[in-house]
Amino acid sequence: MPSLKKGVHGVFIHTRDLKRSAEWYSWLLDVPFEAEEVHSPVYNIPVSEGVHLTIDDHSFDPTHVFEPVHTPVFNFFSDDVRKSCEELEHSGVSIKRDVEQHGDFGWFTIEDPDGNAVMICGTVK
Repeated sequence: MPSLKKGVHGVFIHTRDLKRSAEWYSWLLDVPFEAEEVHSPVYNIPVSEGVHLTIDDHSFDPTHVFEPVHTPVFNFFSDDVRKSCEELEHSGVSIKRDVEQHGDFGWFTIEDPDGNAVMICGTVK
């Protein structure tokens, strides 16, 4: 379709608790978090690379029923997948699928506070 740009603009992560999820994803990506800036229905994580990341609690949609996403629909990138997995596990993050590797590329899956699957991909050192 010629009117669409050839790229992904953003990713929406659905949540039950906007403030909790905004704080968790900010911690995960090591970006600033200011609780007073969180206003329903959405919070945009201040990422500096890649696509926009928006947390959405659907507070304006009375028909919305939250269900966690169990198959990752996006991923974050790591320069050292094994180190990232170890750091997250030591921080108490639920590792749903341990590091898998194909050559020097690998991935693993974690779970956010709402039970959504999040994949981490990148280099295996």
